[in-house]
Amino acid sequence: MTTTGEEHRAAGGPWWWQRRRSAVLDVVLAGVSALECAVEGAVFTDRVGLGSALGVLLGLVVGSVLVLRRRWPVAVVLVALAVSPAEMGMVLGFVGLYTLAASEVPRRITAVLASMSGLGSLLVSLVRMGQHVDESGAATTPWFTPSMAVLVALGTTAPPVLLGLYVGARRRLMESLRERADSLERELQLLAERAEERAEWARGEERRRIAREMHDVVAHRVSLMVVHSTALQAVALKDPETAAKNAALVGDMGRQALTELREMLGVMRASSGVPVARAAEPEPEPVVTVPEPRAVLVEEEQGPSLAELDELVGQSRAAGMAVEFSVEGEGSGYGARVERTAYRVVQEALTNAHKHAAGAATRVRLARRAGEVAMQVENGPPPEGGVDVKLPSGGNGLVGMRERVLALGGVFVAGPTDAGGFRVSAVLPVGE
Repeated sequence: MTTTGEEHRAAGGPWWWQRRRSAVLDVVLAGVSALECAVEGAVFTDRVGLGSALGVLLGLVVGSVLVLRRRWPVAVVLVALAVSPAEMGMVLGFVGLYTLAASEVPRRITAVLASMSGLGSLLVSLVRMGQHVDESGAATTPWFTPSMAVLVALGTTAPPVLLGLYVGARRRLMESLRERADSLERELQLLAERAEERAEWARGEERRRIAREMHDVVAHRVSLMVVHSTALQAVALKDPETAAKNAALVGDMGRQALTELREMLGVMRASSGVPVARAAEPEPEPVVTVPEPRAVLVEEEQGPSLAELDELVGQSRAAGMAVEFSVEGEGSGYGARVERTAYRVVQEALTNAHKHAAGAATRVRLARRAGEVAMQVENGPPPEGGVDVKLPSGGNGLVGMRERVLALGGVFVAGPTDAGGFRVSAVLPVGE
């Protein structure tokens, strides 16, 4: 973390100083200025006949004002201007002008005080140099004294002002850079938090997608296996031929469930960049590494389609369900996600019918329309005296169907019918 001016003030020194070393520096400068003013003040008061003791006392007080330079820089410069006729306070004036130019005082005030200081220095230099020339009686040109006075005035005024302006501008630039660095650090921290939130959201979406796939793959096949096994128990002794047929169907359903699970696990491995090895080969094949494709894209390339609905309905019929299947309209070649979502909706609706209305008549309708495809699965009430296959229900089927349909911008409606059955309807946009 960078250190801003606010943090400097928080660290702080005594009174108005931001840091202790600044206080020490100002005390040292004030001590030097007090000694210089005391010496020059003693000379001045002795020359005018007021006694050197008064000059020393006055010099100590005037020079000590420099300790206030960070708090009141204008006052320090005004004091230096006031004592400039006594030819004292050179350190006071130099440091005062530097501090004034480097501070946040408005530039017009700095310009006025610097001009007054330069003018005062010019006048004092003219008077003192004129006295020295008269006392020495040396022959000089008319422009010598004014020229030297101007040089002295510029030499005592311009350097501290220019240096103060440079230091002040540099300080403001550094503070601006610190503020920008702090702002950038806060923005980066906020972006990191948002990125973590998006990553957590993406992980949650991926978990929900995997849960839907697992539910769709396992629930339907296992439900049919349970239905067939229940029928197998009922006819095992009475009709061995039917029992053998049901046993074969149970085996086929189990193999199909395992196959779909393997395919789905392969997709999940490919979506996470995990090496996927080809299985069921006589000779071991080299491991193929998929270069980290997006999970959704990989998912779109695989999965069931509407062309497999006939086989899906046939499996339910083989399990003893009376299913009527009808297709309205013409069209084909929808997107992979649309085809897979429509298939999963019908599959889950049939699974629910097996669970909650075993033996009930079921109707499956598929309608191909302009720009959309609609599907509806409706089952009647379970027949009286029907066999309860006792399939557990986790309540995730309808939730998963709704999530799939809404993810594609479709409409999903599910609920009981007036006749005591249950209806599932969905409409999916198919695009161009």
